[in-house]
Amino acid sequence: MKKFLAIAAAIVMAAGVMSGCSSSTTEETPVEGEETTEEGAEGEETAERTQFIVGFDAEYPPYGYMDENGEYVGFDLDLAQEVCDRNGWELVKQPIDWNSKDMELNSGSIDCIWNGFTMTGREDEYTFSDPYVDNSIVFVVLTDSDIQTKDDLAGKVVVTQAGSSALTALTNEEDNDENLALAASFASLEQVADYNTAFMELESGLVDAIAVDIGVAQYQLTSRGDTFRQLEEPLSTEQYAIGFKLGNTELRDQVQATLNEMVEDGTFDEIVANYSDYNLDQMVCLGK
Repeated sequence: MKKFLAIAAAIVMAAGVMSGCSSSTTEETPVEGEETTEEGAEGEETAERTQFIVGFDAEYPPYGYMDENGEYVGFDLDLAQEVCDRNGWELVKQPIDWNSKDMELNSGSIDCIWNGFTMTGREDEYTFSDPYVDNSIVFVVLTDSDIQTKDDLAGKVVVTQAGSSALTALTNEEDNDENLALAASFASLEQVADYNTAFMELESGLVDAIAVDIGVAQYQLTSRGDTFRQLEEPLSTEQYAIGFKLGNTELRDQVQATLNEMVEDGTFDEIVANYSDYNLDQMVCLGK
Protein backbone atom coordinates (compact mmCIF):
# COMPACT_ATOMS: atom_id res chain seq x y z
CA MET A 1 0.00 0.00 0.00
CA LYS A 2 2.77 2.39 0.88
CA LYS A 3 4.47 1.48 -2.39
CA PHE A 4 1.26 2.28 -4.30
CA LEU A 5 0.91 5.68 -2.57
CA ALA A 6 4.53 6.55 -3.34
CA ILE A 7 4.06 5.74 -7.02
CA ALA A 8 0.85 7.82 -7.17
CA ALA A 9 2.61 10.79 -5.56
CA ALA A 10 5.47 10.58 -8.05
CA ILE A 11 3.00 10.61 -10.96
CA VAL A 12 1.25 13.73 -9.57
CA MET A 13 4.59 15.56 -9.12
CA ALA A 14 5.71 14.68 -12.66
CA ALA A 15 2.43 15.97 -14.05
CA GLY A 16 2.94 19.22 -12.15
CA VAL A 17 6.42 19.68 -13.61
CA MET A 18 5.17 19.03 -17.16
CA SER A 19 2.30 21.45 -16.64
CA GLY A 20 4.72 24.17 -15.48
CA CYS A 21 6.97 23.79 -18.61
CA SER A 22 3.95 23.90 -20.85
CA SER A 23 2.69 27.18 -19.39
CA SER A 24 6.10 28.83 -19.71
CA THR A 25 6.08 28.38 -23.50
CA THR A 26 2.48 29.36 -24.12
CA GLU A 27 1.87 32.97 -25.29
CA GLU A 28 -0.10 35.03 -22.87
CA THR A 29 -3.50 36.21 -24.03
CA PRO A 30 -3.37 39.99 -24.55
CA VAL A 31 -5.29 42.05 -22.04
CA GLU A 32 -8.30 43.66 -23.69
CA GLY A 33 -7.37 47.11 -24.99
CA GLU A 34 -3.62 46.47 -24.70
CA GLU A 35 -1.59 47.51 -27.79
CA THR A 36 0.33 44.56 -29.17
CA THR A 37 0.74 45.45 -32.84
CA GLU A 38 3.63 47.35 -34.42
CA GLU A 39 1.18 50.13 -35.22
CA GLY A 40 0.24 50.36 -31.54
CA ALA A 41 3.88 50.60 -30.50
CA GLU A 42 4.41 53.34 -33.09
CA GLY A 43 1.46 55.28 -31.72
CA GLU A 44 2.86 55.05 -28.20
CA GLU A 45 6.27 56.27 -29.46
CA THR A 46 4.67 59.27 -31.14
CA ALA A 47 2.65 60.15 -28.07
CA GLU A 48 5.79 60.14 -25.91
CA ARG A 49 7.96 61.99 -28.46
CA THR A 50 10.13 64.77 -27.10
CA GLN A 51 12.40 65.34 -30.11
CA PHE A 52 11.85 65.61 -33.84
CA ILE A 53 15.00 64.84 -35.86
CA VAL A 54 14.95 66.39 -39.32
CA GLY A 55 17.47 65.14 -41.88
CA PHE A 56 18.50 67.80 -44.39
CA ASP A 57 21.17 68.80 -46.88
CA ALA A 58 23.08 71.62 -45.18
CA GLU A 59 24.10 73.07 -48.53
CA TYR A 60 20.69 73.46 -50.13
CA PRO A 61 19.58 77.08 -49.82
CA PRO A 62 16.99 78.45 -49.33
CA TYR A 63 15.50 75.24 -47.87
CA GLY A 64 18.34 74.34 -45.50
CA TYR A 65 21.86 75.73 -45.18
CA MET A 66 24.40 77.27 -42.81
CA ASP A 67 24.32 81.06 -42.53
CA GLU A 68 27.22 83.45 -41.92
CA ASN A 69 26.82 82.93 -38.17
CA GLY A 70 27.28 79.19 -38.45
CA GLU A 71 23.60 78.49 -37.75
CA TYR A 72 21.46 76.06 -39.74
CA VAL A 73 18.60 78.04 -41.25
CA GLY A 74 16.20 77.85 -44.19
CA PHE A 75 12.57 77.70 -45.24
CA ASP A 76 12.05 74.02 -44.43
CA LEU A 77 13.80 74.34 -41.08
CA ASP A 78 11.59 77.31 -40.19
CA LEU A 79 8.51 75.23 -40.96
CA ALA A 80 9.89 72.33 -38.91
CA GLN A 81 10.61 74.63 -35.97
CA GLU A 82 7.01 75.87 -35.92
CA VAL A 83 5.71 72.29 -36.09
CA CYS A 84 7.91 71.38 -33.12
CA ASP A 85 6.88 74.44 -31.11
CA ARG A 86 3.22 73.53 -31.50
CA ASN A 87 3.76 69.90 -30.49
CA GLY A 88 6.15 70.53 -27.60
CA TRP A 89 9.05 68.84 -29.36
CA GLU A 90 12.70 69.83 -29.53
CA LEU A 91 13.80 70.29 -33.14
CA VAL A 92 17.06 68.49 -33.90
CA LYS A 93 18.55 69.70 -37.19
CA GLN A 94 20.58 66.79 -38.53
CA PRO A 95 22.74 67.49 -41.62
CA ILE A 96 23.07 64.38 -43.76
CA ASP A 97 24.98 63.20 -46.79
CA TRP A 98 22.25 63.23 -49.42
CA ASN A 99 23.39 59.91 -50.86
CA SER A 100 22.91 58.34 -47.40
CA LYS A 101 19.43 59.72 -46.78
CA ASP A 102 17.68 56.34 -47.05
CA MET A 103 20.09 54.65 -44.66
CA GLU A 104 19.66 57.48 -42.15
CA LEU A 105 15.87 57.27 -42.36
CA ASN A 106 15.54 53.50 -42.25
CA SER A 107 17.99 53.16 -39.35
CA GLY A 108 16.01 55.64 -37.25
CA SER A 109 18.86 58.18 -37.11
CA ILE A 110 16.38 60.76 -38.44
CA ASP A 111 12.60 60.98 -38.25
CA CYS A 112 12.08 62.43 -41.70
CA ILE A 113 13.74 63.94 -44.76
CA TRP A 114 12.63 67.57 -44.95
CA ASN A 115 14.72 69.60 -47.34
CA GLY A 116 13.32 70.30 -50.77
CA PHE A 117 12.68 66.55 -51.10
CA THR A 118 11.03 65.51 -54.35
CA MET A 119 8.08 63.14 -53.96
CA THR A 120 7.42 62.84 -57.71
CA GLY A 121 8.39 59.34 -58.80
CA ARG A 122 9.13 58.26 -55.22
CA GLU A 123 5.56 57.88 -53.96
CA ASP A 124 5.94 54.14 -53.28
CA GLU A 125 9.28 54.44 -51.48
CA TYR A 126 8.33 56.72 -48.56
CA THR A 127 5.31 57.83 -46.60
CA PHE A 128 4.92 61.41 -47.76
CA SER A 129 3.17 64.46 -46.40
CA ASP A 130 0.97 66.47 -48.74
CA PRO A 131 3.08 68.38 -51.28
CA TYR A 132 3.84 71.93 -50.20
CA VAL A 133 6.00 73.31 -53.06
CA ASP A 134 5.61 73.06 -56.83
CA ASN A 135 9.15 72.89 -58.15
CA SER A 136 10.87 72.86 -61.52
CA ILE A 137 14.32 71.64 -62.50
CA VAL A 138 16.14 74.24 -64.59
CA PHE A 139 19.52 74.88 -66.15
CA VAL A 140 21.80 77.66 -64.95
CA VAL A 141 24.71 79.02 -67.00
CA LEU A 142 27.14 81.92 -66.75
CA THR A 143 25.65 85.29 -67.68
CA ASP A 144 27.94 85.69 -70.70
CA SER A 145 27.52 82.08 -71.90
CA ASP A 146 26.42 81.46 -75.50
CA ILE A 147 23.98 78.80 -74.23
CA GLN A 148 20.44 80.13 -74.72
CA THR A 149 18.29 77.00 -74.97
CA LYS A 150 18.43 73.34 -73.97
CA ASP A 151 19.50 72.46 -77.51
CA ASP A 152 22.63 74.57 -77.01
CA LEU A 153 23.74 72.16 -74.26
CA ALA A 154 24.80 69.61 -76.87
CA GLY A 155 28.52 68.97 -76.53
CA LYS A 156 28.66 70.82 -73.19
CA VAL A 157 29.69 69.65 -69.72
CA VAL A 158 26.69 69.68 -67.38
CA VAL A 159 26.86 69.09 -63.62
CA THR A 160 24.26 68.25 -61.00
CA GLN A 161 24.09 66.96 -57.43
CA ALA A 162 24.54 63.24 -56.82
CA GLY A 163 21.26 61.61 -55.83
CA SER A 164 19.24 64.65 -56.92
CA SER A 165 15.94 64.73 -58.76
CA ALA A 166 17.75 66.53 -61.60
CA LEU A 167 20.06 63.53 -61.99
CA THR A 168 17.06 61.20 -61.98
CA ALA A 169 15.30 63.28 -64.63
CA LEU A 170 18.35 63.05 -66.89
CA THR A 171 19.18 59.38 -66.37
CA ASN A 172 16.08 57.43 -65.34
CA GLU A 173 14.76 55.32 -68.22
CA GLU A 174 11.23 55.63 -66.83
CA ASP A 175 11.35 59.40 -67.26
CA ASN A 176 10.81 61.41 -70.44
CA ASP A 177 12.71 60.04 -73.44
CA GLU A 178 13.36 63.63 -74.46
CA ASN A 179 15.38 64.17 -71.28
CA LEU A 180 17.41 61.02 -71.91
CA ALA A 181 18.17 62.20 -75.43
CA LEU A 182 19.16 65.60 -74.08
CA ALA A 183 21.56 64.02 -71.58
CA ALA A 184 23.02 61.86 -74.31
CA SER A 185 23.86 65.01 -76.24
CA PHE A 186 26.07 66.38 -73.43
CA ALA A 187 29.82 66.02 -73.65
CA SER A 188 29.44 64.65 -70.11
CA LEU A 189 27.08 64.72 -67.14
CA GLU A 190 29.09 65.24 -63.96
CA GLN A 191 28.01 64.68 -60.36
CA VAL A 192 29.12 66.57 -57.25
CA ALA A 193 28.23 66.17 -53.58
CA ASP A 194 26.37 69.49 -53.27
CA TYR A 195 25.17 72.42 -55.34
CA ASN A 196 27.55 74.92 -53.76
CA THR A 197 30.36 72.94 -55.37
CA ALA A 198 28.46 72.91 -58.67
CA PHE A 199 28.14 76.69 -58.70
CA MET A 200 31.82 77.11 -57.88
CA GLU A 201 32.70 74.82 -60.77
CA LEU A 202 30.43 76.79 -63.11
CA GLU A 203 31.91 80.10 -62.03
CA SER A 204 35.45 78.80 -62.53
CA GLY A 205 34.64 77.47 -66.01
CA LEU A 206 35.10 73.78 -65.18
CA VAL A 207 31.54 73.07 -66.37
CA ASP A 208 29.18 74.79 -68.79
CA ALA A 209 25.82 74.42 -67.03
CA ILE A 210 24.10 73.16 -63.89
CA ALA A 211 20.85 71.16 -63.74
CA VAL A 212 19.30 72.32 -60.46
CA ASP A 213 16.01 72.86 -58.62
CA ILE A 214 14.56 76.29 -59.33
CA GLY A 215 14.48 77.30 -55.66
CA VAL A 216 18.24 76.80 -55.35
CA ALA A 217 18.75 78.53 -58.69
CA GLN A 218 16.73 81.53 -57.57
CA TYR A 219 18.73 81.76 -54.36
CA GLN A 220 22.01 81.88 -56.29
CA LEU A 221 20.68 84.33 -58.88
CA THR A 222 19.38 86.62 -56.15
CA SER A 223 22.68 86.44 -54.27
CA ARG A 224 24.90 86.77 -57.35
CA GLY A 225 22.61 87.75 -60.19
CA ASP A 226 25.36 89.30 -62.30
CA THR A 227 27.25 86.01 -62.45
CA PHE A 228 24.59 83.49 -63.47
CA ARG A 229 21.37 83.30 -65.44
CA GLN A 230 18.66 80.68 -65.84
CA LEU A 231 17.45 79.16 -69.10
CA GLU A 232 13.76 79.81 -69.65
CA GLU A 233 12.70 76.27 -70.54
CA PRO A 234 12.67 73.89 -67.54
CA LEU A 235 13.97 70.35 -67.66
CA SER A 236 10.98 69.00 -65.72
CA THR A 237 8.48 69.84 -62.99
CA GLU A 238 7.93 68.13 -59.65
CA GLN A 239 6.61 68.60 -56.11
CA TYR A 240 8.30 68.74 -52.73
CA ALA A 241 6.97 66.91 -49.66
CA ILE A 242 8.25 65.65 -46.31
CA GLY A 243 9.46 62.06 -46.54
CA PHE A 244 8.90 59.66 -43.63
CA LYS A 245 9.88 56.02 -43.37
CA LEU A 246 7.49 53.90 -45.40
CA GLY A 247 4.56 52.97 -43.18
CA ASN A 248 5.10 55.65 -40.54
CA THR A 249 1.68 57.20 -41.03
CA GLU A 250 1.30 58.07 -37.34
CA LEU A 251 4.08 60.67 -37.32
CA ARG A 252 3.25 61.87 -40.85
CA ASP A 253 -0.37 62.52 -39.87
CA GLN A 254 0.61 64.49 -36.78
CA VAL A 255 3.04 66.69 -38.70
CA GLN A 256 0.55 67.16 -41.55
CA ALA A 257 -2.23 68.15 -39.16
CA THR A 258 0.07 70.78 -37.63
CA LEU A 259 1.02 72.15 -41.06
CA ASN A 260 -2.66 72.38 -41.94
CA GLU A 261 -3.26 74.40 -38.78
CA MET A 262 -0.40 76.71 -39.77
CA VAL A 263 -2.00 77.23 -43.19
CA GLU A 264 -5.38 78.03 -41.67
CA ASP A 265 -4.12 80.56 -39.14
CA GLY A 266 -1.77 82.27 -41.62
CA THR A 267 1.53 81.23 -40.03
CA PHE A 268 2.55 79.20 -43.07
CA ASP A 269 2.20 82.23 -45.36
CA GLU A 270 4.12 84.39 -42.86
CA ILE A 271 7.07 82.01 -43.06
CA VAL A 272 6.80 81.90 -46.87
CA ALA A 273 6.90 85.71 -46.99
CA ASN A 274 10.36 85.65 -45.42
CA TYR A 275 11.61 83.94 -48.59
CA SER A 276 9.76 85.95 -51.24
CA ASP A 277 13.12 87.13 -52.64
CA TYR A 278 13.59 83.56 -53.89
CA ASN A 279 10.08 83.34 -55.42
CA LEU A 280 8.92 80.76 -52.89
CA ASP A 281 5.65 82.70 -52.58
CA GLN A 282 4.98 81.74 -56.21
CA MET A 283 5.92 78.09 -55.68
CA VAL A 284 4.09 76.96 -52.52
CA CYS A 285 1.02 74.84 -53.13
CA LEU A 286 -0.13 73.69 -49.67
CA GLY A 287 -3.58 75.06 -49.00
CA LYS A 288 -3.93 76.45 -52.53
